[in-house]
Amino acid sequence: MPKSLVIVESPAKARTIKKYLGKDYEVKASVGHVIDLPKSELGVDVDNGFEPKYVTIKGKGKVVKELKSAGKKVEQVLIATDLDREGEAIAWHLANVLREVQPNVQRIIFNEITKRAIQDAIGHPGEVDQRKVDAQQARRILDRLVGYMVSPILWQVFYYGLSAGRVQSVALRLICEREREILAFTPEEFWSITARLSTSGRDFDAKLRTWKGEKVDLKSKEATDAVLAGLQNAEFSVAQVEVKEKKRNPYPPYITSTMQQDAARRLRFSAKKTMMLAQQLYEGVELGEEGPVGLITYMRTDSTRLSDQARQEGVEYIQQSFGDDYVPEKERKFKKKRSAQDAHEAIRPTAVDRAPDQVRRFLTADQFALYDLVWRRFTASLMSSAVYRNTAADIAAGAGIFRATGSELRFDGYLRVYPDVREKEEGEGVLPALKKGQRVDLRQLLPRQHFTEPPPRYTEASLIRELEEKGIGRPSTYATIVSTIRDREYVTKEGGRFQPTDLGMEVWQALEKSFPAIFEVDFTARMETELDKVETGEDDWRKVVGDFYGPFSKVLGTLQKNPDALKELLGHDETVTCEKCGSAMIKKWGRNGPFLACPQYPKCRNTKSLDGNDATVKLGKQCPDCGGDLVKKRGRYGEFGACDNYPDCKYTEPLSIGVDCPRQECSGYLTKKRSGRGRIFYGCSRYPDCDYASWDKPTGEKCPSCGDGNLVEKNTKAKGIFKKCPTCKEEFVD
Repeated sequence: MPKSLVIVESPAKARTIKKYLGKDYEVKASVGHVIDLPKSELGVDVDNGFEPKYVTIKGKGKVVKELKSAGKKVEQVLIATDLDREGEAIAWHLANVLREVQPNVQRIIFNEITKRAIQDAIGHPGEVDQRKVDAQQARRILDRLVGYMVSPILWQVFYYGLSAGRVQSVALRLICEREREILAFTPEEFWSITARLSTSGRDFDAKLRTWKGEKVDLKSKEATDAVLAGLQNAEFSVAQVEVKEKKRNPYPPYITSTMQQDAARRLRFSAKKTMMLAQQLYEGVELGEEGPVGLITYMRTDSTRLSDQARQEGVEYIQQSFGDDYVPEKERKFKKKRSAQDAHEAIRPTAVDRAPDQVRRFLTADQFALYDLVWRRFTASLMSSAVYRNTAADIAAGAGIFRATGSELRFDGYLRVYPDVREKEEGEGVLPALKKGQRVDLRQLLPRQHFTEPPPRYTEASLIRELEEKGIGRPSTYATIVSTIRDREYVTKEGGRFQPTDLGMEVWQALEKSFPAIFEVDFTARMETELDKVETGEDDWRKVVGDFYGPFSKVLGTLQKNPDALKELLGHDETVTCEKCGSAMIKKWGRNGPFLACPQYPKCRNTKSLDGNDATVKLGKQCPDCGGDLVKKRGRYGEFGACDNYPDCKYTEPLSIGVDCPRQECSGYLTKKRSGRGRIFYGCSRYPDCDYASWDKPTGEKCPSCGDGNLVEKNTKAKGIFKKCPTCKEEFVD
C-alpha cells in the first residue's frame, strides 16, 4: 500500500511524475480547480470584508470524493500543483478539503518535471504560500465584482449574455482606441529620391539625405522636380566612407509573453494554442521506451533567469557542438524588467542535449515547432554575439548628399542556432569597395511618392507586447485576455490583425462613458502592482479589493438609479420617425446587431435599420405556399425563415448554416436549433425524416487524417476553438 499521495492538476502530469516515483507513492489528478465561487450568484459578501463563498465546482464532487478516499489510506498528502498563483490557490483548496481526512498535508513545488527536480521537491516539502493565495483570491474577487456587476448594465443597453471584464475590457479599449486613430488619420504626401549608382561593374543604391545643407523634406512633386532639375548634370563622387564593426547580442531565453509573441510571428500560433502546446511539453510527452518526459520547464514566468546547472550544461553543449568561438568570454546577464516577479526560471528545455531532431518522431508537428523554438532560443541566449561589418558612404552630387549603406555578416554567432528575421535584411546590400574622392556613375534617379500611414492594427503578438509594457495582466492571463475578446465577438481577426466589431466599439463606448476611471489603462496597471504587493506581503488583500470597490460602487449606484442615462448617451444621432405611430425611434441592439425600434413597444412593434429602412432581413427566397418573400425571424428556439405575409401565411422553414447533412442518403441541410432547455445544437432540416443532430457545429470539412469523418468545431475553456473529427477523434488547432 502506498505511503504518500501526490496530487497534481492534470492526468498527463500525473503519468509523467508517476514514472519517477516508486511503489510508495500514488499519483492522482484534481483536473484543475475543485473549489470556486458559485456561477449562479455574486458569491462575495461586499458588506463583510469581501468574504468569498466557495462551493465545489459542478461535476467535481466525484473527484473530491476519490481524493479524500485515497488520502485516508496514506501517511501523508503532497500537493504538487503549478507554482503560480492559480496553482497555489488550487493547492490551498485541496489542502482544506483533504485535512478533513488526513492532517498531514504538505506542498511541494518544482520548475520542471524531471527525476532530479521531483526527488528534490519531495525531499523538501513545505506549506501552501498564503500570500500567493491571497493575491489570487483578490484577483478572482475583483474580476467577479466587475463581471457580475457591470455585465447586467450591458444587458440593459444591448442584450443578455454580453460580458465585461476588469482586464479584458482594457485590452478591448486598446484595440478600439487604435481603430479611432486609424479612422481619424489623414495621410500626408512626401517624396524620396534614390540614386541607382555603379562602380567597378556593381550597382548600388543611395538615398538623398540632405539638400543645400538641410535635411531633405520633400512634400510635393513640384519640390521633388526642382531637386531633380538641380541634379541633372551633377557629378557623383564619394565624400566619406565609414566602416564599423557591430555586434548583435542574442535575445534572452523566453518568458511567457516573448514565447507567445515569437510563436505568433514565426509559427502563426495564437497565444492560446501556444500555451496549450507548452503545457503539453511541460507535463510530459511519450518518448517511446523512455516513457513520458517533461521537455520544457514551467511556461508561466516573467523571469529570464537561468539556474547555474542549466547554464553550465548549455555552455558545454555549445562547446561540443559548435566550438569554443561560439561561447562568449564573459557570462551574459540579461536585464530584468521592473515589473518582473522573478519567481522562477525562464522557459527552457529540461535537457539541452535533447535536440529537437532527436524527439521529432514522438511529437506532433505543432509540438515539435514550439519545442524547436524554445530549444533554439535558450541555446542561442548562451552563445557569442553575431558580428557585422557595416559600411556607410556619403555620395556628394551638386547641392545634395546621398547616403548608401551596406552590411556584411562576418561571424554568425548565435544566428547559427536562432536565425533572426533581421539578418536577411541586413545581410543583403553589401556595398562595393568605395574610397573617398572616388567617382561613381549615375544609372538612374528614382523619385518615389509616399504617404504617411496610420498606426497599424494590433496583431496578437503586438497586443500582448503592449499589455506587458503597460503592466496590464500577468503572464498567465495574456492568452485568456486575447481569446476572451474574440470569443465574445468584440473583435475579429482580419489579415492577422485585430479589428473591433461594431458591437465591440459600442460596448467599449458604453464602458468608457460609464466607468471612465475603472477601465483606465494606468488604473488597471496600478491594480496589478497592488496584487503583486499582496503576494510579497506588503499589502492586505481585503484593503486592495476595498480600495477598488469604493469608487466602483459609487459609479455603479449612479447608473442603477438612472438606467436610461447610458442608453441616452449611446442614442442614435439622427431622428427617424415611426410611420406607424409617429414616435421618434430609438437605437437598440440585438444579437444580429443594432437597429431602430419604436419606443411604444409592445403597442407598436415597428423596427428599421439604422439608415431608416425596413430592418427585416430578406433571405432571397420565395414562400412556396403564397409566393411572398421569406424573411429571417427569431423565436424561442432560435432563428428561422418565415413568410413576410404573416399572419395571412404561416409558412416557416429552418435556416441553413451553409453545410449539407453529412448523411449520404439525406438531401437536407443543417440548421441551428435550440433545445427545450436552451442549449444550441445542429440538426437536419428534414427532421423527423432524418434525425441527424450534433451539439458541436459541423464545418462541412472532411477529416485530413482519416478522410471519413466530418470535422466539427469545438470551444473549450482549456483549448479554445479547435476542430475535431468525431470518427477518428483527431484534433486540429488553427
